[in-house]
Amino acid sequence: MSVTQAGVPGVAPTLPEPSPRRRRKGAATGYLLLLPGMLWLLVFFAIPTIQLVTTSLYDPSGSLETGYTLTWAFGNYLDVLERYRDSFVRSFLYAGSATVIALALAYPLAYAMAFKAGRWKNVMLVLVIAPFFTSFLVRTLAWKSILADNGFVVGALQAIHVLGPDGRLLATSVAVVTGLTYNFLPFMVLPLYASLEKIDLRLLEAGRDLYANGFTSFRKITLPLSMPGVVAGTLLTFIPAAGDYINTQLLGTPAQNMVGNVIDSTFLVQLDYPVAASCSVILMASIVLLVLVYVRRSGTEDLV
Repeated sequence: MSVTQAGVPGVAPTLPEPSPRRRRKGAATGYLLLLPGMLWLLVFFAIPTIQLVTTSLYDPSGSLETGYTLTWAFGNYLDVLERYRDSFVRSFLYAGSATVIALALAYPLAYAMAFKAGRWKNVMLVLVIAPFFTSFLVRTLAWKSILADNGFVVGALQAIHVLGPDGRLLATSVAVVTGLTYNFLPFMVLPLYASLEKIDLRLLEAGRDLYANGFTSFRKITLPLSMPGVVAGTLLTFIPAAGDYINTQLLGTPAQNMVGNVIDSTFLVQLDYPVAASCSVILMASIVLLVLVYVRRSGTEDLV
């Protein structure tokens, strides 16, 4: 039986309604707390994005010497797609391959960390994030040494006749995908681990009580409950991998150029700003579209 402060049994206590002035003050405080973040997004995201879209619509015949004119040249996008179609396809193919391989490697690791590691869990977490203590560039250069023609990896593959006497890994698509997978693997492991660790072990015990074997329990319980981590991990891996250019530049050749390499070259070498901006806008729009479709098909719309 509930008792109010006045001592009347059976009547739940009521709180006084906040005054209109206090409500307005609370709302103003909320907006003030949001202000720094909103300003940051405005200055470092919204304005640069608007400028990038505007640059992509400049007259393609302009130059730094003659200046650029905003002519709403939407034909720039068609021209870019025609000239660099292979680079766009290659970017999504490499990024997709790296994402699938990373998922295949990361899920067992995250599963072991969440359910089997015991007191070694923290050690394994440190080992996963340890590559971040080193520069992205240094890590990629390390793979250049590992996959070198006179390295132990190529030598071992030649010894078991997987590669021919003149076979190589460096300067190939395999090297680029390997570099992408390695560099972005932690982005796959950590969301998976966070998602798997939240699973209530009593659900797995209930599955065993209902005579579900290990595979059925994984398929019916573990995998569906870990889908937010799968989706988050694949997005965190695919998105930066699609725009990467360092791995191709160091581990591949111009034949493996991704759209990131095209953007880097047209912005900084050719100084063709409308083309570079058009490539960037198309890449961003394509990724956003793919992400929206993927999230909706996976049934995790709450992630976006």
